[in-house]
Amino acid sequence: MGFASPQDGNRALDLSVHESSGLPVTGVVETYPAHHVVPSHHHGRAHLLYAAEGVMLVQASTGQWLVPPTAAVWLRPHVEHRLVMHTPVRVYGIFVDEEVADGLPFMDGVLHVSALLKALIGELAQPIAGRSDSRREALLSALFLEELGGQRPLSFHLPWPVDGPMQQVCGSLVRDPAHVFSADDWAASLAMSSKTFHRHFRKGTGMTFGRWRQQLRLMSSITTLLGGAPITQVALGSGYESHSAYAAAFKKHFGVPPSKFLSTVYRP
Repeated sequence: MGFASPQDGNRALDLSVHESSGLPVTGVVETYPAHHVVPSHHHGRAHLLYAAEGVMLVQASTGQWLVPPTAAVWLRPHVEHRLVMHTPVRVYGIFVDEEVADGLPFMDGVLHVSALLKALIGELAQPIAGRSDSRREALLSALFLEELGGQRPLSFHLPWPVDGPMQQVCGSLVRDPAHVFSADDWAASLAMSSKTFHRHFRKGTGMTFGRWRQQLRLMSSITTLLGGAPITQVALGSGYESHSAYAAAFKKHFGVPPSKFLSTVYRP
């Protein structure tokens, strides 16, 4: 399976060598400009996507995740997904043979990337032609799998409904996170009662409308924060009434306030 590479005249990357490799773990690295979209595709192997620089959105058949440089998305074999680059991004794609992936996360989602895992990702993304079935390769793969299995899941997951009307609502909010419509307003626009709307939304996402919208707003705000906008501007643009309300919600969700998030978690 291949996808367009803007670094190579938009010629599709040939990933067949990774799908058929005798090595248990292989990898590639690619750089994409802001707003580039890698169309929907899948892999026969389990797949770890790590953006060493920038922020990308991973839209899969099992969920939607906004991924910063401290995290990676884990996808099981054959899961359809597309990538949207919110900023210039350098992406590592690590492919794990289905047989050795059994002991790894059984659900798709976002994982923390430790310093050791980051270093291993860089090593495993070396050109496959220069790698061999050596003791060093076996040790690298084994250590990568061990370290990956110990990473904690992170709350960057944004569940995506399959119900048409709920998809319409979620799509509108992704395009405009600060949209002023309340749940009652959305229910009225869909000609359904508020109770019915809430039931359908929770069934489709596993979350309440309020929690889903807040998570979207916080995740979406990361791109603006990285762009250097003042936190008050980010707060208002994300639908919050004040700097303090945004900072409190941000700290509750990500564990640190926005200012510390920028200075310690994200180091350009």
